[in-house]
Amino acid sequence: MGQSWIQLLDPACTRLLLLLPSEADPLQVVAEGRLGDVRDYHRHRYKQGIPEGVQDLPPGVALPLESNLAYMNGISFTKGCYIGQELTARTHHMGVIRKRLLPIQFSTPLPSESIPEGAEILTESGKSAGKFRAGDAELGIALLRLANIKEPLYLNAPGGKVKLTATIPEWWPKTAGK
Repeated sequence: MGQSWIQLLDPACTRLLLLLPSEADPLQVVAEGRLGDVRDYHRHRYKQGIPEGVQDLPPGVALPLESNLAYMNGISFTKGCYIGQELTARTHHMGVIRKRLLPIQFSTPLPSESIPEGAEILTESGKSAGKFRAGDAELGIALLRLANIKEPLYLNAPGGKVKLTATIPEWWPKTAGK
């Protein structure tokens, strides 16, 4: 049995994915939905700086606070028991998060397969500013040091250095990124 999908916009303007049996009419299930292309879904996600899956959140590497999961209510500070809970809670309450997953835009479109996972992003002086996580053409997401996001940043790609810019998503709390 095949599946079809429909994308929905929630009030925070993020897209949700709904998998349905292929015989179901998605527009009958969700009246405000619209059929879309999965590439458009990922591009929108990149623009918003929203991670998804193991490429964006590598197991054993991605930290929940750096990945903005607290902003998306993906972490509870009042219940539960999970690996890394003590460190996550302590970091959250101290308020010191030096790196975050951010939307990036390249100065020129790049084939996503040309950028290796975890490719290093550098400042103009060659200092490490973070790591590329995922992208498509001119959009992507990267884990970046907040202290470097206003500087010119570069990714070494086949054919030379490619300039990129990072932005703070509008949906973040106004005190974020400081």
